[in-house]
Amino acid sequence: MVSIAEAITTVKNNGTPLIKKCVKPIEKAGGYLLFEDINSPINMPPFRQSAMDGYALNRHDKLVYNLVGEIKAGDAFQPVLQPGEAVRIFTGAAVPDSANAVMMQEKVENHGKTIEIAHQIDLELNIRPLGEQVKTGDIALKKGTKLTPAAIGYLISLGITEVPVYKKPSIAIVTTGNELIEAGQPLSHGKIYESNSKMLLSALYNLKFYDVNLYKVEDDFEQTKSTLKTAINTNDLVLITGGISVGDYDFVGKALEDLNVKELFYKVAQKPGKPLFYGKKEATQIFALPGNPAAALTCFYVYVYIALQQMMNRDEVELPRIQAKSKSNFEKRGDRPQFLKAIYTDGTVEILEGQNSSMLQTFALSNALIYVPGDVMTISENDTVEVILLPL
Repeated sequence: MVSIAEAITTVKNNGTPLIKKCVKPIEKAGGYLLFEDINSPINMPPFRQSAMDGYALNRHDKLVYNLVGEIKAGDAFQPVLQPGEAVRIFTGAAVPDSANAVMMQEKVENHGKTIEIAHQIDLELNIRPLGEQVKTGDIALKKGTKLTPAAIGYLISLGITEVPVYKKPSIAIVTTGNELIEAGQPLSHGKIYESNSKMLLSALYNLKFYDVNLYKVEDDFEQTKSTLKTAINTNDLVLITGGISVGDYDFVGKALEDLNVKELFYKVAQKPGKPLFYGKKEATQIFALPGNPAAALTCFYVYVYIALQQMMNRDEVELPRIQAKSKSNFEKRGDRPQFLKAIYTDGTVEILEGQNSSMLQTFALSNALIYVPGDVMTISENDTVEVILLPL
């Protein structure tokens, strides 16, 4: 059995970036990291652009200008203005090459064929220059940039329709247990509805990992071994729920051994989630999570999350940890470190009732986990505690 710190270090030391390139349509590339630099195919803006509604001027030494036309956004009209001439212009419209300033409309009196400006104006004022954001051929976004909604919008504004990105991992979720049935079926005596796979699927989707394959096996050694072989050979990461303990019908450990999966650790000194397995076969990482739902989800956030972030070559691989004041009292049983389901709000955190590893009701209300070290037996109101913020 290893400590939490040893387990986290082991996952970090064995995780590697998934250096695979794929090309995504720009509208489906959110959350991905750029595989290479993106060079701009155009100037942005692609023309001298008015920054506001007003009047484009060819300046002279008087305050009165002859009005010779109008340019709306999208118009191709490009009059040649003589000194002392102006055109009505709107935000985003192309400023004529012969104009050298735009006066905002609030400082202009319109007399029909002429306008009068309130004061003299600086050259190029209120004109966005050609290529102000980026010039043709320059790097628009660098390799490794995360494609946020703003980044997506920026690249689309450059006319880019698809981007090379780091491929996200393919992930297998394998559930085991004869007692498990799908929701929607009649619940006969001795059966329970299987929730772990959909729970983990939802957690992965929430993190924008969508290449997920679901497998279900009965408590049968050969079927378990065959299914795990397929999952390991065809996915970058395998998550197994249940079957990792030492009961007569827990076949996962023996199947992994027969498949020559290298065990990196088995069992962690923590509560919940003690029977956690982590191993590798070639480049594929395998986590055998506890069958109890709350324990499985806790292990996902503490350990699996790290592996996923490393695969995506991200700098921050652990969930944020902060200090907060406890609003609750708590007494720990046993000397194992514990993760408590909690609600964090504005620097304070409330420990919830119902910390049993099989119970999801409390987890459903949580937005954080409190880490309680092994040598801390009690938490009192106003004590400072360590809080892990969950990505909800």
